[in-house]
Amino acid sequence: MKIGFNNRFGGILLLYIVFIIISFISRTVLLSMSFHDVNLGIGGILWAYGVGLFFDTVAFSYFMIPYVLFSTFISYKFYSSGAYKWITYFFYFITFYIFLFNGVSEYFFWEEFGVRYNFIAVDYLIYTTEVIGNIKESYPMPAIITVLTIVSAALTYTLYRKDYLKRFLQVKTTLKSRIAVGTILLIFPVLSFIFVSYSWAEKTDNRYNNELAKNGVYSIFAAFLNNELDYNMFYKTQPNEEGFTQLRSILKTENSEYQSTDLYDISRLVKGVDREEKRYNVIMITVESLSGEFLEYLGSKRGKITPYLDSLSNSSLFFSNLYATGTRTIWGLEAVALSAPPKPGQSVIKRPNSENMFSLGQLFKARGYELKFIYGGNGYFDNMNYFFENNGYKIMDKRSMEESEITFANAWGVCDQDLFTRVIKEADMSYAEGKPFLNLAMTTSNHRPFTYPDGFVDIKSPGGRVGAVKYCDYAIGELIQKARTKPWFDNTIFVIVADHCAGSSGQTELPVLEYQIPLIMYNPNLIKPQRIDKLASQIDLGPTLLGLMNWTYKSKFFGKDILKMTPSDERAFIANYQKLGFIKNDRITILSPQQKARYYTFNRLTGEMIEQPVNDELLKEAITYYQSANYIQKNKLNKWEAGWK
Repeated sequence: MKIGFNNRFGGILLLYIVFIIISFISRTVLLSMSFHDVNLGIGGILWAYGVGLFFDTVAFSYFMIPYVLFSTFISYKFYSSGAYKWITYFFYFITFYIFLFNGVSEYFFWEEFGVRYNFIAVDYLIYTTEVIGNIKESYPMPAIITVLTIVSAALTYTLYRKDYLKRFLQVKTTLKSRIAVGTILLIFPVLSFIFVSYSWAEKTDNRYNNELAKNGVYSIFAAFLNNELDYNMFYKTQPNEEGFTQLRSILKTENSEYQSTDLYDISRLVKGVDREEKRYNVIMITVESLSGEFLEYLGSKRGKITPYLDSLSNSSLFFSNLYATGTRTIWGLEAVALSAPPKPGQSVIKRPNSENMFSLGQLFKARGYELKFIYGGNGYFDNMNYFFENNGYKIMDKRSMEESEITFANAWGVCDQDLFTRVIKEADMSYAEGKPFLNLAMTTSNHRPFTYPDGFVDIKSPGGRVGAVKYCDYAIGELIQKARTKPWFDNTIFVIVADHCAGSSGQTELPVLEYQIPLIMYNPNLIKPQRIDKLASQIDLGPTLLGLMNWTYKSKFFGKDILKMTPSDERAFIANYQKLGFIKNDRITILSPQQKARYYTFNRLTGEMIEQPVNDELLKEAITYYQSANYIQKNKLNKWEAGWK
């Protein structure tokens, strides 16, 4: 008896060949999309395709597992029947379709994010309603599906005409021999799972070459399995005692004092100046993807697309050198709510044990404020509803809106005007009940598919990123104008901040200037207009707001009041799931897995980054912040304690 691919396992070889060809074509297309960013040297290209072939093979080995098991245990009688032959052709058709669909999906994912699949793709598999709706509105899906179906059918028909299955059906094998062959085939995916690391694809200095060397199918499984990274295992560390000693020194300010001698307890009393606390209402708007580059203060390259925000920045407390902590909404919301550096892996908002945390909202609630999280989409997405509901907020999302409240919506939620109408309605209700309020609103319009109601800006929907930003700017202006007519306006601070930037792609690991975002605090009766150019982070928003209100409060925040910062206090944090950046002056230290650290100087005007030898002092400070923040999160030392205020 002949054992090998001249039997029922021969189909695997056909599938492997097709998979490798499609992966090669896909890699080449992605290379062409980032032609100007890739290292085009012979060595770099050969490395990307060579390592890519290895990961393509690893990915296919996982994919073939059910086929191997099925081929091993079905009987010869069924295997040699006509029904099995047609079932197999149908299986080939579906498999070819999946391969092709994945290739097309990778194209669009790369176009949007400049990388292979990552945690975002994992979320897309989980939150199918929003994502499928978004895809339908953004791409010509009927045409894409039709083309993929035709190509898959053509490949399957080629197999049928050549009758490749005939040679696989001729050899009768025993169960013992099939188990032997199946076992040999399954050894490769088992060994790959145990020994292969995706870090093998990240050996060059060029991020695009690294991404090209990866395989999309393998990437999505790697992202699913590694949505949290153990800091102590993957990153540079120092003794915890040493780190917390430095951290307590860094966080100590003239107007604060520690409440405990426990080295790992960073809680401290932050004191207001000698005047009474203010009970201002707060309407905080986190704006989807509002990069600083859209506004004039950074010299907008897209024309005047934010006229209202540009005008508002001149009559507000405006922070012009602020950086987002991450590249997704939940990173921004985490930074604003918890005032702590980002952690490698998934946002705290999506992790277990995110209830009852020390947060900005808890401080307001302890003073009798009514807290509301108002979101235009479905707040179960990214676990937002759960997080905010279990940290003191009432939830108002799209599902809580009456049909009459919605004039326009897309896959991600209602338009910004409808959202802000609800924000004002909720403020009116709190005011009527005599309750001070903190309303945290999250917009959705500045998100693909970039659709919005026509007639309000001079770009017809869908107007791409520029049209969406223009519409969002208009809606914010309309919100402020309506609020001016309300009795609560004179006692309300409006806080406008981006959740994250619009994009973070670039040749470097963390392109610093891409993370710049605006922060505006506005009320003409309460706040004197001023432009603040101090280097700061999203995590400093909460302490700065509380400073404006002159609150004396117990704090576990890592952030500081920007207005009281000294030059040595200025720093910022940026991250992208695995890379952790620490900015100070015009320098950035980047921590990454495998205990790596790199150090760059950068030009604030051009964004040009030049690698330098690692600065030991800044490296130590970066490790202090990130390692301590992860220690506190892991050991649940950032929980809210009853009786605090």
